[in-house]
Amino acid sequence: MDIPNKADLLSMLPSELETFIAEQGEAKFRAAQIYGWMQKGVSWDKMMNLPKRTKEKLSEIAEIRLPSIREKHVSKLDGTVKYLFETCDGQFIESVVMRYHHGNSICVSSQAGCRMGCKFCASTLNGLARNLLPSEILGQIIIASADIGERISNVVMMGIGEPLDNYANVIRFLQLVNLPDGLNIGYRHISLSTCGIVPKIYELAEQDMQITLSISLHAANDTARSAIMPVNNRYPLAELMTACRDYFDITGRRISFEYTLISGKNDSEKDAAELAGLLKHYMEARPFHVNLIPVNEVSERDFARSTDDDIKKFVSALEKRRINATVRRRLGSDINASCGQLRYHAQKDH
Repeated sequence: MDIPNKADLLSMLPSELETFIAEQGEAKFRAAQIYGWMQKGVSWDKMMNLPKRTKEKLSEIAEIRLPSIREKHVSKLDGTVKYLFETCDGQFIESVVMRYHHGNSICVSSQAGCRMGCKFCASTLNGLARNLLPSEILGQIIIASADIGERISNVVMMGIGEPLDNYANVIRFLQLVNLPDGLNIGYRHISLSTCGIVPKIYELAEQDMQITLSISLHAANDTARSAIMPVNNRYPLAELMTACRDYFDITGRRISFEYTLISGKNDSEKDAAELAGLLKHYMEARPFHVNLIPVNEVSERDFARSTDDDIKKFVSALEKRRINATVRRRLGSDINASCGQLRYHAQKDH
């Protein structure tokens, strides 16, 4: 993990920031001033109520690791905004702001790259560069909100990276984004997606955070899942599904199962029946939801999107078996809003 040479102020809780500021010989109330400016995405030079001497001293030993906007694409179809951000050390990450009637949602990245190796995903094409710090995850929301001039009220951790592979930093981010004096985004408005790192699912369950857990399932048997998701070789379906059942029993929070539909790979009516059987066997009467996602076609991969007819048949086969499922509406289709490809091409050109 990349460790800043300077103190990472935006990753600190308010009490930690106050202690740090006091240790530098500054009045404690300066911490509240700095904290407020950081939440608005303001850099040292624009913190108007701080003395110049204080700003100069602190900037030598501390930094505010906010990402900068490298590219911005706005959909003419639905207003979706896709950002390519650059971190302080030159890493590229992506975020997507989606507009809904209930408010603005943002999909954030948790790592620069990914080492999970899912075959259908562009985010893993060049592997993992490093974990993102809590400040760098939080900063995506701060900068995007400032850029669009609107509040962001919902967070989806489904961008570049595997959140549970960056567990400590993600937990700190969740604590920070929830703070009433900060962005004040409630846990129930946050969804975290994982490919299935079982031990971390159990750790997350004990955090007592009322977030929504989304499981990237994508296949209903070990042979098919291992072929597209290497993590299944380490944590096969029996372990993963047991963890999902236990997660609900501990938290009482309904789990969402994500299932990417890939033509000729996992989208037949037989596949749907197998999926229904798997979910019913492990989840029994517990509530859950299936989120069907037509695969985003990536030029570096050979997976194709299921036909509309095959998607309808798949949904019908699930409904016949009393499985609650919806097909995710694709937002920002004219700007290729799915994560990974902007970063991949930016790295090649860098």
